[in-house]
Amino acid sequence: MTVPTVKLNSGYDIPQLGFGVFLVPPAEAEKAVSEALEIGYRHIDTAAIYKNEEGVGAAIAKSGIDRSELFITTKLWNDRQSGEQPHDAMRESLDKLGLDSVDLYLTHWPTPERDTYSNAWQKLIEIRDAGLAKSIGVSNHLPAHLDRIVEDTGVVPSINQIELHPAHQQQDVLDWAATSGTKIESWGPLGQGKYPLFENPAVAAAAETHGKTPAQVVIRWHLERGFIVFPKSVRKERMAENLDVFDFSLTAAEIDAINAIDPGDGSGRVSAHPLEVN
Repeated sequence: MTVPTVKLNSGYDIPQLGFGVFLVPPAEAEKAVSEALEIGYRHIDTAAIYKNEEGVGAAIAKSGIDRSELFITTKLWNDRQSGEQPHDAMRESLDKLGLDSVDLYLTHWPTPERDTYSNAWQKLIEIRDAGLAKSIGVSNHLPAHLDRIVEDTGVVPSINQIELHPAHQQQDVLDWAATSGTKIESWGPLGQGKYPLFENPAVAAAAETHGKTPAQVVIRWHLERGFIVFPKSVRKERMAENLDVFDFSLTAAEIDAINAIDPGDGSGRVSAHPLEVN
């Protein structure tokens, strides 16, 4: 089983399906990531604020998998965006991960009230140029934030990682990315269980048609939309299920029906609004 890759504007390839460790307790991270790597995942998404980078690093070290086969992402937290702090934060993350560099480094939120996101982006460019991150990007940035950092630096993010699931597709952010060459990563791809997504008729019908679970159908929807996705689970059987999505395809009609779940007014958001996280 080979996970398809997506070409980033940095020239590097990213596996389109990975394993996320958001809310994985630090004490459980090593075991969860070890099992994910054993099953076949090669793309791991963590962050400084998750406080489990050490567990991720321990799993990587014990796996015996060549570093060139892995794609590792971590993120800069909001209170480290000012001055030269991003450089210190990057070194701390690398120490915890036990790595010389990461494949992708992201800012975590724009935190507009702090007004440090443009500085953070400039420092990520320096971090990339120093060889500590092969590709750089942002998370939770809206078009106005993206316009500003590109205007200030001339550098377009490789990735924008955003809350994205059938009820909340952020079409304005997708449009910005499509015209700028930025790829979209979906966090909370299954809606974090905060609404009855799996019972939606469009999802349930596709699951029955293809002999798959509703979760597999939604993951497949992300993939066919071109998004990069990394569902999180600490259950080994669920990790394997989430990876078993490459032996079927959704029809155009099924994709359209799932697209239509989004009410289009932003009411489907299940987590924080980027303007409110500071």
